[in-house]
Amino acid sequence: MEQTSLFDVPKYEPLASRMRPKNLSEFVGQTHLVGPGKILRKMIESDNVSSMIFWGPPGVGKTTLARIIAHETKLDFITFSAVTSGIKEIKSVMEDADNNKKMGIKTIVFVDEIHRFNKAQQDAFLPFVEKGSIVLIGATTENPSFEINNALLSRCRVFVLKELATEDILALLKRALSDSRGFGNEHIDISEENLKFIAAFANGDARSALTTLDMIVTNAPVTKDGSINVTKEIVEECLSKKTLLYDKNGEEHYNIISALHKSMRNSDPDAAVYWLARMLEAGEDPIYIARRITRFASEDIGLADTNALNVAINVYHACHFIGMPECNVHLAEAVIYMSLAPKSNACDVAYQLASSDAKNTLAEPVPLQIRNAPTKLMQELNYGKGYKFAHDYEDKLTTMDCLPASLLGKTYYNPSKQGNEIRFKERLEKIKEWKKAHKQNDNK
Repeated sequence: MEQTSLFDVPKYEPLASRMRPKNLSEFVGQTHLVGPGKILRKMIESDNVSSMIFWGPPGVGKTTLARIIAHETKLDFITFSAVTSGIKEIKSVMEDADNNKKMGIKTIVFVDEIHRFNKAQQDAFLPFVEKGSIVLIGATTENPSFEINNALLSRCRVFVLKELATEDILALLKRALSDSRGFGNEHIDISEENLKFIAAFANGDARSALTTLDMIVTNAPVTKDGSINVTKEIVEECLSKKTLLYDKNGEEHYNIISALHKSMRNSDPDAAVYWLARMLEAGEDPIYIARRITRFASEDIGLADTNALNVAINVYHACHFIGMPECNVHLAEAVIYMSLAPKSNACDVAYQLASSDAKNTLAEPVPLQIRNAPTKLMQELNYGKGYKFAHDYEDKLTTMDCLPASLLGKTYYNPSKQGNEIRFKERLEKIKEWKKAHKQNDNK
């Protein structure tokens, strides 16, 4: 938890922090919310703000908007960290806010990455939101429908923030070069082309753009007259370096999740735990990792170890329940289990093969014998005629065909000889032998 002045930023702060807009006139983008006459602007100007959730990608102004709201409405402003704040701390601050309300002082509580708060932590805010002791503003990059408790979500308005346009980011970069909070007191020689290149590279993320500009100016050479000369070569070099850093929404994000996935597939628990640690220590959302592990459990293990999916789902729920940093050990347990489990992609291959055929046979009728016949007309049209109820037969098997006529004889699931799938393979072979033999008898 942090209680700070809103806009007092030390000189050593990064450029993105120094250039944080102080009011709506400086705020760029999100005109659908804060443009003249728009809903959020009217709420701010009328000093009638209620609890809300800002949902949008990184660097689009979620934190800045929260700070502007607090500044414009003259409310106390408190920020919480989803990583470091526990339930005890939350309740203590909420009680202080409750007491302040009795003295006529209202408090805005800003929770960045609120989706990383577990259910118990989110529930701790609920009674104070209901009583109006606080105005809760949560910021999240994840869909709040899935990540925010329904009880809390129902008491908040959700505002969707969009990626900034390249033109918006270009305007922010130019302001950083001219404003005294940025490089306004220095002479920066940089072309419009290079500024546009930086703006485009940011991919809608203002913080990323300003961080990149800060890096470029810092690394650019100083000429004899004291000006800083930013060349195209310096820009390209710095952008190349930046892509080597972990970025939750950039290429390296996908490179590292790929490394984790492939390490588990290669049965290498040491590499898997390393790549897991790389992601978590860089600030990756543990829920995202848990989802990827859940996919892996079926895609790369499947029926070879039917407990793998159970482990993945349990770890997913543990991450929701406990959150970071404690859930790191649950994720480590999961990736080690997945690494050591027998591997089979037979389920994934089966679906891909079936999917390909399904797309090409969407008009293929369902065989009459396996259609439902709830009405007399359907019965008269032979719906369900010839259906064989497997439980009525001694071996619980029948010779009835269930595939469309054009796909009869197709095989999608080919079990491997790994783990439990050996047993499934043997069972499937016996079923196929039984059906072949009994079909021959039926044809005699």
